[in-house]
Amino acid sequence: MKLCSHLARVSVAFGLMASIATAQGVDSSSVKFAQVAALDGPAAALGTGMREGILAAFEEANRAGGVHGRQVMLESFDDGYEPDRSVAHVRSIIDGGNHIGLIGPVGTPTSRATQPIATEADMPFVGPFTGAGFLRDPELKNVVNVRATYAAETEAWIKHLVDELGMNSIAILYQDDGFGRVGLDGVTAALDRRGMSLVAEGTYTRNTVAVKSALLDIRKAKPDAVVMVGAYKPIAEFIRLSRKLKFEPTFVNISFVGSKALASDLGADGEGVIISQVVPFPWDATLPIVADYQDAIMAVDPDAEPSFVTMEGYLVGRVALRALEAAGPDLDRAALSTALVELGRFDLGGLTFDYSAGDNQGLDTVFMTRIVSGERFETVTGAEQQASR
Repeated sequence: MKLCSHLARVSVAFGLMASIATAQGVDSSSVKFAQVAALDGPAAALGTGMREGILAAFEEANRAGGVHGRQVMLESFDDGYEPDRSVAHVRSIIDGGNHIGLIGPVGTPTSRATQPIATEADMPFVGPFTGAGFLRDPELKNVVNVRATYAAETEAWIKHLVDELGMNSIAILYQDDGFGRVGLDGVTAALDRRGMSLVAEGTYTRNTVAVKSALLDIRKAKPDAVVMVGAYKPIAEFIRLSRKLKFEPTFVNISFVGSKALASDLGADGEGVIISQVVPFPWDATLPIVADYQDAIMAVDPDAEPSFVTMEGYLVGRVALRALEAAGPDLDRAALSTALVELGRFDLGGLTFDYSAGDNQGLDTVFMTRIVSGERFETVTGAEQQASR
């Protein structure tokens, strides 16, 4: 009787442990992440691109047997790039207990609204598609970033335009919210370091393409360049209208714009538009990680075309997989969180990631690209030498 009683208690304990694990998106055969991002609306290409890249990484791992015998799954939820919708999804995901962590969220305003909720719940927050500085706070033990900051991107813009090209008249168009103002602050700081200031500013409202008023105000200043902090739909509208009005400054965009989506939307009007990038050139298969990425996206969709956004999603997926591997077979949210904090310095196919205590960002590189004919891209060096894809 005592043995039976003991076995019963053991059985109940194991059952409780299994229940807890399953309630965190883990069972014996699978582990599930949640993505909350724009899958519809003016920023949809960003959310779907991140999803495609993450799925490519996960499916690549699953074809090889998964991680510690578990298939890695992704469930995506559309927030339309609106903070309130994002918060509702994240709260539901946390309350539901069916996911081990959040991965690939898109945007500064949505991340600003949801990251504190995830942090309070000790929910991993992996690879947000934003360079906002608040996500680099060393106190955030549940957040892991892949990409460089917007401050690094905006400094690279001004270095290129002012230091390398000798421009002295810079204007800005930005989305009138936390995302846009982060970009504005970065540009203002970069110019201030050079004893300069903006000659004009224009804004538009998130999830609209109402940019004409901003364009007319900026055009009056006759800037050499207009730097732009926004999503691809309104940015494309601004550039198209500018071309029609014969307003032809140098246009420079932040990586968040979604390079492929912007080039496709603009067509011939996109030629010459500059975009800063924070991940490797996705057509350069001489870098092993890029070759792996190309194979992975083609395995999921034979018609897939490389892009900077799906490349970033793939890298985010690979970082998550590395943490899952390090967490070991006895997986739960706490084990994954510990593994994420302890990622350290490592190489993925020739690309070095460097995490450390107080530094939750893996990559620091920023480089400039330009749209050329046929909706293609080329890199831009300091000497304006060009390397076409």
